[in-house]
Amino acid sequence: MTDKSYKEYLNHITTFIFDVDGVLTDGTITITTTGEQLRRMNIKDGYAMKTAVDAGYNVCIISGGSNEGVRKRLQGLGIKDIYLGAHNKVIQYEEYVNNYNLKADEIIYVGDDIPDHPVMSLVGLPCCPQDAAIEIKAISKYISHKKGGKGCVRDIIEQVMKVQGKWDGNFDAKYD
Repeated sequence: MTDKSYKEYLNHITTFIFDVDGVLTDGTITITTTGEQLRRMNIKDGYAMKTAVDAGYNVCIISGGSNEGVRKRLQGLGIKDIYLGAHNKVIQYEEYVNNYNLKADEIIYVGDDIPDHPVMSLVGLPCCPQDAAIEIKAISKYISHKKGGKGCVRDIIEQVMKVQGKWDGNFDAKYD
């Protein structure tokens, strides 16, 4: 943690990277009798991600989970860079950063638990939901007042876009 306010980092952000379980979801799963694992995502988080994509931001998902329903939902929002089944998230992070020639200070990573810690230590603005693990809160420069799956993604995206003058209440954005 530095003395620098997290708001001072927002002007330089071009890229959002999100974990799924515990960030885009509340971290719970429903298991059907066939073994399918169901997750719930917040529609407001989806709107914000679609708005960020449409505004030209890089949006990437790096998750240890491998649910294809999650992939379809995120692709429907226009997200192209989706890494599922990532057991060492640093590998996918480095691949993504190299593919787009990104610098750490341009990147927000939002994670909630121990598997996110290595990547969060590499980015300019590590963030987490209000209900993240204590170890993640300790390294986050911003802790959302919203819980995972309950609007923390919208909170973070909206703050960046407002600071950069790109959150204009565009009510014509299309999302699912």
